[in-house]
Amino acid sequence: MGEKKEGGEQFSSVEKMVAPPKQGRNMYAMGCTMLASLASILLGYDIGVMSGAQKYIQNELHINDTQVEILLGILNLYSLVGSFAAGFTSDKIGRRYTIVLAAAIFFVGALLMGFAMNYAFLMFGRFVAGIGVGYALMIAPTYTAEVAPASCRGFLTSFPEVFINSGILLGYISNYAFSHLRQSLGWRFMLGVGAIPAVFLGVGVLAMPESPRWLVMRGRLGDAKEVLDKTCDSPEEARLRLADIKRAAGIPEDCDEDVVALPAKNRDNTGVWRELLLRPRPSVRRVLIAALGIHFFQQASGIDSVVLYSPRVFEAAGLKSDNAQLGTTVAVGFTKTLFILVATFFVDRVGRRPLLLGSFAGMIVSLAALGIGLTAVDRHGVGGHQLQWAVALSISSTLAYVAFFSIGAGPITWVYSSEVFPLRLRALGAAIGVAVNRVTSGVITMTFLSLSHAITLGGSFFLYSGIATVAWVFFFTFLPETRGRTLEEMQELFGEQKKTASPEKEETTGVEMVNGGN
Repeated sequence: MGEKKEGGEQFSSVEKMVAPPKQGRNMYAMGCTMLASLASILLGYDIGVMSGAQKYIQNELHINDTQVEILLGILNLYSLVGSFAAGFTSDKIGRRYTIVLAAAIFFVGALLMGFAMNYAFLMFGRFVAGIGVGYALMIAPTYTAEVAPASCRGFLTSFPEVFINSGILLGYISNYAFSHLRQSLGWRFMLGVGAIPAVFLGVGVLAMPESPRWLVMRGRLGDAKEVLDKTCDSPEEARLRLADIKRAAGIPEDCDEDVVALPAKNRDNTGVWRELLLRPRPSVRRVLIAALGIHFFQQASGIDSVVLYSPRVFEAAGLKSDNAQLGTTVAVGFTKTLFILVATFFVDRVGRRPLLLGSFAGMIVSLAALGIGLTAVDRHGVGGHQLQWAVALSISSTLAYVAFFSIGAGPITWVYSSEVFPLRLRALGAAIGVAVNRVTSGVITMTFLSLSHAITLGGSFFLYSGIATVAWVFFFTFLPETRGRTLEEMQELFGEQKKTASPEKEETTGVEMVNGGN
């Protein structure tokens, strides 16, 4: 697209940023994004630890399967409060302090869960922790996308998923470590230890700079330039990125002031609900459908059912002892974490679409194989050695499924949805994406046991395989490749038309594109 543009210097920044020179990883940008992405470890730890703690909680508090489903899945719905609040908070106080707020809220929630003496108290603790998770899920990929250079944005924006997987693995290890304590203490330690990562996150984030795009939206051009000088691969790239951000924010590119006064509409994002949801332009509508679709299918394909209920799945597959079940879940955690690291190194080299399509193709096959193995065990049992193949198939299919999920569906969801929204709509768009992600996860989690009772455990995974097939078709037909594009260029990629009569006219069009033409 960039090489066909006319209009001279107006588009030279975009053209140069589409294929930036390879200069290695920017270590400062990498450090900032790693610190921000630590916020995602909060969700991962909760998912991992609840997979093992649920059995001990159920035994001590004498709750039924329906209450277990609600306990595990309700955090996703509670996180809606945090994700929407984070959309506004991150625009008001900044991306950095929003991450600190996420850590503080989750810290309190983890302690409340660890000291819970009954089901109601435990549910309150999950409400508080859920708000913190919602904050973390929305702000981590948003900050990362806004700090990362275009040359390695996919690599850096996949870090939140890396830390989600790391958190899951830590949760599994915590389950295994504390399962040897007496029941009344074991699960409380499992949940309460989750407060420790929140402390490191809250302290570490204070060493990060603020997002340059947020600084520009507040009129702090001098501060934004300082951050870009540190996070970009070269001074030239920093200059070009600042020019793109200023143009997107409606600031003249020749403005050299360190601080400028922006109109309230640009500064406070007044009217973004109307521009994003009520009266979106065609390009914005397509961006919204793409972002919400990828979030929906990531969760609707059953990942949380596998991760949260893996001990039950392995029990149904023939592993009867707690140690065997929890030990195998640790293997799941290692596999999931290992393959997410593979994905981070290929997302900027291979692209988003190939990884996503390959990921879901593998998930379709592995979910179907898991359904076959569990159905065989359910119908014939595991007596003797004639059905050991079914046990092996169930375990290997589970490992294959989480591996395929990690190479595409897991990281690409956060990478893609964090980079496609225009600057003015990014915080709210990211919040809505997280909301869809968490609602879908909550529905899947809170219906899995009931679904498995109704159509069998194997039938549940056949259903997830069918959903993954629909997802593959959606991605293939609807999602364009975004690798190498600047954040400011995404709207044109999704169909935004720009006039090219003159540089002056194009500058006006670029401002109108972001501000909704008002």
